[in-house]
Amino acid sequence: MRKFIVVLVLFTLAIAAIVPVAAQDTTLTFWTTENQPERVERQEAIAAAFMEANPGVTVEVVPVEQNELGQLMTVNLAAGTLPDVMVVPLEFANKWHADGVLDADAATEVIDSLGVDTFSSGGLALTQVDEGLYSAVPSDGWGQLIVYRSDLFEAAGLAAPDSYDNILAAAQTLNDPDNGIVGFCGPNAPDQLYTWQTFEHVALANGATFVTPEGDITWETPEMTEAVEFYVELMQTAGPAEQGWYWDQTRANYFAGNCAMTIWSPFILDEMAGLRDAAFPTCAECEEDSSFIALNSDFVGAFSGYSSDVPAAFGSAFNFGISVDAPDAAKDYVRFQFEEVYLDVLGVAAEGKFPLRLGNADNPSEYIEAWSNLDVGVDRRAPLSDFYSEEDLGIIVSGSEGYSRMGLSVGQAEIANAVSSVFFIQENLVAAINGEISVEEALENIQIETEDLQIELE
Repeated sequence: MRKFIVVLVLFTLAIAAIVPVAAQDTTLTFWTTENQPERVERQEAIAAAFMEANPGVTVEVVPVEQNELGQLMTVNLAAGTLPDVMVVPLEFANKWHADGVLDADAATEVIDSLGVDTFSSGGLALTQVDEGLYSAVPSDGWGQLIVYRSDLFEAAGLAAPDSYDNILAAAQTLNDPDNGIVGFCGPNAPDQLYTWQTFEHVALANGATFVTPEGDITWETPEMTEAVEFYVELMQTAGPAEQGWYWDQTRANYFAGNCAMTIWSPFILDEMAGLRDAAFPTCAECEEDSSFIALNSDFVGAFSGYSSDVPAAFGSAFNFGISVDAPDAAKDYVRFQFEEVYLDVLGVAAEGKFPLRLGNADNPSEYIEAWSNLDVGVDRRAPLSDFYSEEDLGIIVSGSEGYSRMGLSVGQAEIANAVSSVFFIQENLVAAINGEISVEEALENIQIETEDLQIELE
């Protein structure tokens, strides 16, 4: 009897060994930070399409909160329960590769199979961990935009605000407090992340950064000093007179027709067109045409400073990552996102998902062209191309080539994330705007505070 059992076990193992791996049942766990109910439904539909095309593979879509993502990943790494595929925000991509979460070889294999040349070079640069090796597959992103009233610029004969010189000249020319027009509706709130994000966008344009690849803190460089001096002059001579402005006031005043320009994320695009009731244009002309602000606005993405002629922009990118423990089917699932259903992936929230895969071998700009025709909006839905010209949308998307982030772009994600969670940068910047301290004093204070923060992280 014992010999019969041994023979039966050996026979069973032999049969199992010759069954193709693809025929065995596989379950993939997919974490996504796009956790709003309607967005989850769209991602579940994508997963269902993949499962239909790949019998034997089950995909479990697991929504997670982005602000809890880091802690969740730490816990699951320690427990050996990593998800197989995940949406990876920019700030975690290279860090998770270094921590042993992400399989860069698997991600690079997917990118190579799709064609490196079909991706935005800016998107790839943000996930590059070595020459030709990427921590995750760039999917979509958004970059900060200078949003400006093209009708006012045209009437005054002003050039597009694509450089420090042009921004300052236009803001000062159009600033007209007596008639309720602010030349530049920028933030001056010392306790808001938006203030730092806006200034980072400005500083990147001048080639400034606060940390080197080696981890040296560099707030007091000529490039950073110029960037702070520029922002202080801009806000003092053409910014809002009131204190405490952040994203809410800048958007509301731009929608009211009280701003010549502002800096905002592309999530303003559908709102500017009157597609969301909670953020609706209120200008006098908007009573007859709710899309007036959209139809009379243009955009600049990446722009240049005094010391740098290389346009740059604050960018946020989202990627598809494959964990080190994932089965081969995970690569197929990620590849599926970019081949079969990429427009559906972008359509989860098209106004903030610019394609970082621009096209394919047959049509290098296919996804850029198709993106502009995807529906956006909340209370009403319509494609962006109904309100913005092909040239405008092209400017927005092309800005992805200049995406950058201080610290993240040079492998210093820990300190980059840490300064985003405190407010000493904003506090000193606003103090300089208000004339309470000099630019030099502000940068000296920020340098000391950042060095202290870096020590705390060690």
